Amino acid sequence: MTVRVDNDANAAALAELWLGRPEIRDVRDFILVLVEEGLGTGIIFDGQVYHGMVGGAGEFGHMTIGKGAPVACAAGSDECWEAFASERAALARYAQEKNGTSETAITFKQLVDLAFSGDEAAKNALIETAHFLGLGISNLTKGLSPEAVILGGEISRAWPVIAEALHSAIAQNSICRGLQSAVTFASTLGEDTRLMGALSLILAGKFASVVPA
Repeated sequence: MTVRVDNDANAAALAELWLGRPEIRDVRDFILVLVEEGLGTGIIFDGQVYHGMVGGAGEFGHMTIGKGAPVACAAGSDECWEAFASERAALARYAQEKNGTSETAITFKQLVDLAFSGDEAAKNALIETAHFLGLGISNLTKGLSPEAVILGGEISRAWPVIAEALHSAIAQNSICRGLQSAVTFASTLGEDTRLMGALSLILAGKFASVVPA
């Protein structure tokens, strides 16, 4: 029996390629930004996952974008993109505004629900997190010039709340004149991203040379 293993962001990127929104079917170069407790990226070049040397490509969650993030990243830094733009960062911002500490008992799903119900602190936490997501995405697009960037994870459900702040941050920090900006949109895969990613690993293994229809 053949076993295929990859990280969640790479698998999610494959899921977008094989099973995602129709707009991505004709795109051969894109980046999937997967926002969870951490932050990962899956890079698709010419319809294939780009793994780099020893599978280490895509660790953009640990690129430095500032200082004094609301949480530390998985490696303990408060300067990483992950520390500014992950689910944990958004939850810490919400808790800080609500009770003056970085500790919160709610889940990220609940935070999104609160934002939709009109909780201003929840909205603010998501919008500020979207700003930092946009900063990181602008760096990715300047360095790799993909055709598209897809935002995945539970945060994609908050697209109506965060889209304006995300696109604004990308536009304000995209300084490469004459280059067309990558379109950035939310994933439509929802909560089944991991399952679809696992399925896509099998599809890619069997039909890697075939362009998804």
